[in-house]
Amino acid sequence: MSWIKTIPYEDADKDLKRVYNKVKGPNNNIDNVLLIHSLRPHSLIGHMALYKNVLHNSNNKLPKWYLESIGVYVSYLNRCNYCVEHHFSGLKRLLNDDDKANNFLEAIKKDALEDNFDSKLYQGMLYSKKLTLELHSIKKDDITKLKTLGFSEGEILEINQVTSYFNYVNRTVIGLGVTTEGDILGLSPNNSNDPDNWSHQ
Repeated sequence: MSWIKTIPYEDADKDLKRVYNKVKGPNNNIDNVLLIHSLRPHSLIGHMALYKNVLHNSNNKLPKWYLESIGVYVSYLNRCNYCVEHHFSGLKRLLNDDDKANNFLEAIKKDALEDNFDSKLYQGMLYSKKLTLELHSIKKDDITKLKTLGFSEGEILEINQVTSYFNYVNRTVIGLGVTTEGDILGLSPNNSNDPDNWSHQ
């Protein structure tokens, strides 16, 4: 499941269990990406606060399916199979259209995303790609282009933060050998109106 020790729900002390109770899914299941923090519960709290507010907050203006698409794309670019599997399952649930979701995944693999988005959203995806693979080549012009296409500065921040979050979590997962063994794919804290509700259902 990972290359470092993790503490399962049933073996957690009261402080760790208190955090686990906030993030658990059915049958006290804790996703491995969260279990990996069990030796330092404070980093799990930080991870979840970031994740919930970046991806699952009702104050975001861009559609959740688009933000989830960015997450799948960035994870694919980073070769993070764990996050691709989890978040593609979540994307399928959001789209409620398996054909559309599968076409998106195939377009990622073929580097042909222009067929899946209008020009505005496509350029947002290209910014995510550049931020992931060519970080040091980012310039003010990249932001100006997004603004010219109709993104507000707040929406650009959303794209930036989702991209940055997935680069963080991809490196957590890959760097510690986390697998999906025992996970329930696609669960997420769906109550976007409550930033303190981290329950995975």
